[in-house]
Amino acid sequence: MTVTSIVLGATGIALSFLPQEILTLLNEQATPMLTVILQLLGALYFGFAMLNWMAKDSLLGGIYGRPIVVGNVTHFVVGALSLFKVLSQNHQVMIWIVTIVYVVFAVIFSLVMYTNPAKKES
Repeated sequence: MTVTSIVLGATGIALSFLPQEILTLLNEQATPMLTVILQLLGALYFGFAMLNWMAKDSLLGGIYGRPIVVGNVTHFVVGALSLFKVLSQNHQVMIWIVTIVYVVFAVIFSLVMYTNPAKKES
């Protein structure tokens, strides 16, 4: 949860405060509408990061932590599938890196979702 919080938080901050620079890096025209969409996406990523950060010490799975796990599984699985579609047409290194990160998080959260949570003995 800590790693996803850091990755999503850093991405969210970058998208919120540097949308024109990111569009330039992606060789895209920085239109006002696209800039706002990236900023909204950044807010979404940052919100998800804060959710994961607040839940990092909670027991995931089970009755109370399951919604957080399901949200993460949905985000990372759908994101990975979307990135695979883009990857079939565009083989940029950055897309490969993001796709690998999404697949790793999708697998980890899927494992968490389908395993029985157990509290650590102190």
